[in-house]
Amino acid sequence: MSNLFEIKNLNMHYPVTDGLMGNIKGYVYALNNVNLDIKENEILGLVGESGSGKSTLGNCILKLITPTSGEVLFKGENILNKKKNELKEFRKNAQMIFQNPYMSLNPRMKIYDILKEPLIVNIIIDKKEINHKIKEIINLTGIREEDLNRYPHEFSGGQRQRIAIARAIITHPIFIVADEPVSALDVSIQAQIINLMLELKQHLNLTMLFISHDLSVIKYISDTIAVMYLGEIVEIAEKDELFNNHKHPYTEALLNAVPVISEDKKSKKIILKGDIPSPQNPPQGCKFHTRCPYVMEKCKTQAPEFFEISQNHRVRCFLCENHNIY
Repeated sequence: MSNLFEIKNLNMHYPVTDGLMGNIKGYVYALNNVNLDIKENEILGLVGESGSGKSTLGNCILKLITPTSGEVLFKGENILNKKKNELKEFRKNAQMIFQNPYMSLNPRMKIYDILKEPLIVNIIIDKKEINHKIKEIINLTGIREEDLNRYPHEFSGGQRQRIAIARAIITHPIFIVADEPVSALDVSIQAQIINLMLELKQHLNLTMLFISHDLSVIKYISDTIAVMYLGEIVEIAEKDELFNNHKHPYTEALLNAVPVISEDKKSKKIILKGDIPSPQNPPQGCKFHTRCPYVMEKCKTQAPEFFEISQNHRVRCFLCENHNIY
């Protein structure tokens, strides 16, 4: 399976100014040397605590924000080198579903106009073809035809997210960034939206980056899972491998945070202490060492590289140093 995206040494450092003179007094290190491949027709799940840089990575991949340095290769071409007028084809092929359906839809536009807008912007087509495409997409996403003349405030959260999904796929993209698309919804509605996205993935041959902090959602929908901590990918593996043979202490702590009934399992849990450090002043060495129960002296001064545990399973942790298969 070939790579649709290759992210190489991606950095996003936001300058912090003093507010008066505009002098830079520091940086927020949101992403640090992120390297990631997204294969065609796979769903890559990205998981981590709030503040770990997940949404920033999704925005950089789509060039909704321009990273400080690095490369984002889409079909071998670095989209970061392209000017705004050169990104039209990429924009048609790569779309985003935002977290909050209450904020991502224009409250002054009817649903028909919301769905029509990306067609007008990305493709020059006549009104008859616009109507055909809108009808096609609402049939796929479970939106009723009579709802097209209503406004977003007249719908529930789940219905709004269906509209947001319809808007994202109406140009027939090949890649979707889904940024916590179900976290604002009720649990029963979450299941409907996740199943809808899986159906659309199969029907439209989509590749997807699915961002979430909920491991149960990530496990259900993903093919491969990347774990992110303080702007870095710390472990990446295929879904079953990560859940059954995880190696990074942070991955272990995230899995232990999922509630279980068994008292035996509860007694073996690793509970993280404290909050994620500030990305403006990240720890030296391994960024996780301030919260890691297995911390060693070199973790405090040296940053670990990725170690290959097995095929397609990489871990950024000194505990895995002797497991390197190469």
